[in-house]
Amino acid sequence: MSPTDQLSTRVSLALLGVRSDAPVRRAGGAGPSDDGHFVIGGAGAAIPLNPDSPYVVTQGRLTLDGADLGMDVEPVTRPRFYDLVTSDGTPYDKIAKLHGKDVLATTVVQTCVRYDESERCRFCSIESSLRSGTTIAVKTPAMLAEVARAAHELDGVSQMVMTTGTSNGWDRGAKHLARCVRAVKKAVPGLQVQVQCEPPADLRAITDLYEAGARSIGIHVESMDDDVRRRWMPGKATVSLDEYRAAWREAVRVFGRNQVSTYLLVGLGEDPDEMVEAAGELIEMGVYPFVVPFRPLAGTLATDVDGVPAPHRALVADITRRVGALLGAAGMRGADQKAGCAACGACSALSQVGG
Repeated sequence: MSPTDQLSTRVSLALLGVRSDAPVRRAGGAGPSDDGHFVIGGAGAAIPLNPDSPYVVTQGRLTLDGADLGMDVEPVTRPRFYDLVTSDGTPYDKIAKLHGKDVLATTVVQTCVRYDESERCRFCSIESSLRSGTTIAVKTPAMLAEVARAAHELDGVSQMVMTTGTSNGWDRGAKHLARCVRAVKKAVPGLQVQVQCEPPADLRAITDLYEAGARSIGIHVESMDDDVRRRWMPGKATVSLDEYRAAWREAVRVFGRNQVSTYLLVGLGEDPDEMVEAAGELIEMGVYPFVVPFRPLAGTLATDVDGVPAPHRALVADITRRVGALLGAAGMRGADQKAGCAACGACSALSQVGG
């Protein structure tokens, strides 16, 4: 299969989903995906489970309307650490989840000060998994260290992603993240960790996260169009793009080039050329633009109130291809990040086109 066909297939899978069982899946949460986890050609992939999809996994192969597409696909097996509980009876899988094939992921604080409908990011359902009982509100450093050790020893987890809902404090959640990172690194020194948070009001928090042991950081803006930001994420839009730029530059200084990333969501109404131009600005700064399609998720305002559909496949493929070319020219690959979403790559098709 040619690179063009591979890109087209990965984008189609991301938007149309697949008919298959998936022992490992993530339901609800902060977005952008609510998917089953698979290994396609040796790489992790997060794909929606859709009983109406024309794509079917049959005997370890991907088929389209019955035709074999020449791609090996296997669902990620259920990890052994999911069977364990802490001393107080909390199931490990309520503390952290397996993402992709070897990534441990957790939201250390499952609430957000921006979750009121007037401020909430319209693609986000961070508190829905809390209300459904599939997670707990606050994960302590000790809990995360215990789960990380088990996931590493039992299931070969090699990296960990820690994100957080935004807090009222100046750090916007970074202080608790740093405590959690420190505990995990003490328990599993070899585990690579990415942290994710909003730009802290005091940028010294970025150094604190690095000194705690994180080696990659995601500071996610989702769009660099202020009109889109005000419409889709009114709370986060009160943090200016200049504040984001200052945080990205400081993060690149501390963590290094291509160890800093941000999500760019395709399908929020941003002009495609302007999105690619914004990605170019990020790349020039040393920030990896993780291009991902918007997905309609139950429990989000975009789906339950606005009824926003997924973007067209051609749009996602075009932007992914163009941003991938910019990344390739700059020598920036997601696989070169120490940990995190770009390092995993399961939610994006950028790795198919040089990113």
